[in-house]
Amino acid sequence: MQTKNSTMMKRDLEVIWHPCTQMKDHETLPLIPIKSGKGVYLYDFEDKKYIDAISSWWVNLFGHANSYINAKVKAQIDTLEHVLLAGFTHEPAIELAHKLVDITPAALQKVFYVDNGSSAVEAALKMSYHYHLNRGEQKSIFLSLTNSYHGETIGALSVGDVALYKETYAPLLIANMQVPVPANQSEQAAKEALAFLEKVLCERANEISAFILEPLIQGAGGMHMYHPHYLSGARLLTKKYNVHLIADEIMTGFGRTGKMFACEHANISPDFMTLSKGLTGGYLPLSVVMTTEDIYQAFYCDYNEYKAFLHSHSYTGNPLACSAALATLELFEKTDTIKKNEKKSSYIKQATQKFNHLSNVKEVRQQGMVTAIELQGYEIAERVGLKLYEYALTQGVLLRPLGHIIYFMPPYIISYEEIDTMIDVAYKGIKGHL
Repeated sequence: MQTKNSTMMKRDLEVIWHPCTQMKDHETLPLIPIKSGKGVYLYDFEDKKYIDAISSWWVNLFGHANSYINAKVKAQIDTLEHVLLAGFTHEPAIELAHKLVDITPAALQKVFYVDNGSSAVEAALKMSYHYHLNRGEQKSIFLSLTNSYHGETIGALSVGDVALYKETYAPLLIANMQVPVPANQSEQAAKEALAFLEKVLCERANEISAFILEPLIQGAGGMHMYHPHYLSGARLLTKKYNVHLIADEIMTGFGRTGKMFACEHANISPDFMTLSKGLTGGYLPLSVVMTTEDIYQAFYCDYNEYKAFLHSHSYTGNPLACSAALATLELFEKTDTIKKNEKKSSYIKQATQKFNHLSNVKEVRQQGMVTAIELQGYEIAERVGLKLYEYALTQGVLLRPLGHIIYFMPPYIISYEEIDTMIDVAYKGIKGHL
């Protein structure tokens, strides 16, 4: 007998090619059709609920179908759904830009709207290269960290270093170099990595346009984490050698690391900051590139088609997305979210200590509201992450491991009881089902 879930699954697989998915897996792996969401829960068509422990790919901050954000988006849709941002503007885009300038590091004074994280990275790379070009410098190499991930469009893919995403398309990529990411979260590891960075900058700075990094946490790179000292050191070195610093805060921004932006842990102000994911609370695609007055002025001139910055998207600065973003930022203020998250992250840290006693756990690491459990003793072909994903679904929790890295990145509204459920399901899965 066909259920609503199975019917939806069948109709989906007839026509949809899903992202980051080997579609053949779904010959045996159930696809989960979601009917609705509320708070930290997703509901399928048979009303089974799942704790969204990964915030639906790291975007949801204040829960699904949040009544406050809902109301703001509904009000906007009756006023203005979209207008081009070339030669026109609108109130949500203006207010959001001012708000972002107010809350990001001091030197970031200009906002360039884009549509998604990868596109924001692309725009930042182009801005950096074009800035140097406008100043008579030809600097076409981009520097990034080993194990990094910055998106999957060609430019963004170029500056990443996760082999799974990059190797197939290597012949298509732009000029790039990598320097070692700090080996762990110690200050000593940061100092050692900085010494290598300075060596490369000393030798190649005249060719390098920008150094892009994910501050403190490398998301798709297995939630690898490092010390804030690396950020402060990298800022000093990039200034010394006339290389831009791009802080890719697409995942780390908006409270994930324990502060509003990860750069705040090192008290630095980069030349560019890319923001997306949590920007709209998980509602609509939107991203921005924050940059400085100096960079903006390098493009500001009487008409010159070669000096102007060339980058546009049809839905740039969409009013609905901007309204969702404004509502999301208002919720930070209304609910004292960062302070509340300090208590929740401390609770999660204590609750995950028990994983350290399991022989198949190599390390438990945490930065703010991101916790990672690294497994050991498994071959890639065993696909332990997939096994844990399947087990957790049977227990009503959505986990989506990165290979052998299990992680928690829940919406901020998660209760302590729901935290316990999320952690206990992962613990039982690791202890008894792998």
